[in-house]
Amino acid sequence: MRAVVWNGTRDVRTENVPDPRLEQPDDAVIRVTSSGLCGSDLHLYEVLGPFMSPGDVLGHEPLGVVEEVGADVTSLAPGERVVVPFQISCGHCAMCGSGLQTQCENTRAEGQGTGASIYGYSSLYGSVPGAQAEYLRVPRADDNAIPVSGQGPDDRFVFLSDVLPTAWQAVRYADVPRGGSVAVLGLGPIGEMCCRVAQHLGAGRVFGVDPVAERRARAASRGVEVFDSAEGTDDLTEQIRDRTDGRGPDAVIDAVGMEAQGHESAKFAQRMASFMPKGAAAKVMETAGVDRLSAFRTAIDLVRRGGTISLIGVYGGMADPLPMLTLFDKQIQLRMGQANVRHWAPEILPLLDDDDVLGVDGFATHHASLDEAPRAYQNFQDKSAGTFKVLFRP
Repeated sequence: MRAVVWNGTRDVRTENVPDPRLEQPDDAVIRVTSSGLCGSDLHLYEVLGPFMSPGDVLGHEPLGVVEEVGADVTSLAPGERVVVPFQISCGHCAMCGSGLQTQCENTRAEGQGTGASIYGYSSLYGSVPGAQAEYLRVPRADDNAIPVSGQGPDDRFVFLSDVLPTAWQAVRYADVPRGGSVAVLGLGPIGEMCCRVAQHLGAGRVFGVDPVAERRARAASRGVEVFDSAEGTDDLTEQIRDRTDGRGPDAVIDAVGMEAQGHESAKFAQRMASFMPKGAAAKVMETAGVDRLSAFRTAIDLVRRGGTISLIGVYGGMADPLPMLTLFDKQIQLRMGQANVRHWAPEILPLLDDDDVLGVDGFATHHASLDEAPRAYQNFQDKSAGTFKVLFRP
């Protein structure tokens, strides 16, 4: 089959790889009809190379049709349309039972000390072959494939694999009071969807912050009050405080993570790690200050006293020091983590009807074949050619 594979920093290729097959009686194999290119994939493209191996199949946002099921699969049948959450969970351990599928006790990448395995996401999360491919093996299929019965286009349902539950959890964790205010730092796909979800769930004012004019315009068209982060943190903070009675917003969502523009020493550490031997580079990534924390620091400064920061952007290393005195003094609540897709799916699915209240039908800007992946990755990383959200159509 054809699949998008990692071959080095900023080097992805579309190649022929072996077809997946049933390996366990609870597996299924699906034919992928749509698969997203995620901002998290750019972390592998640029920063997290020490945890990758040449030939790793990328991608973790699939929608497809069941081709084959193992003998123990009871809830799925060939020909059924399914969306597959980005993480793999068992559905019955204590963590899954409490709605924390990302912490599944039976699919953790124990060797790395990390949470539930993730499709196409490096040795950090189990080295599971990914979904930017023609076919995908789905382990524990009864608990890791969600049937979607609607007859709408792929774009209606594919975002349930990651974008929608990630944004939904970010807003739920932000705990915005009804009629209250929230600032979203970063207006990429996750950040913009956070704005839409916050509006849907009753936020009175939504502020969006991003240095890219096209992204600000896209969010502003849906009623978000937008600001240019390139103007400087002090000006940004003052402008938003002026609109919130001088206090700052009730909540701030950091949808940027490690790719934030910021401290040059951290940027240098990221670059140097990409040139080091794999084992040494991985150790640097795990223990050194390779994250660029300008967005997180902005969130700490911006949020009102007693407010909440919801951190949904991915950070990959250690960072010290953090402004712990400020966090403590402002009595800031902090919540974070990978999205627990199965936990949030029942709340989101009813919104994917013909009314399309979250505007998912028109969310993607580009649809591409797998063979177009190298250019799609480059354009997405460089924010060029109007690239905002790409869906591959194998």
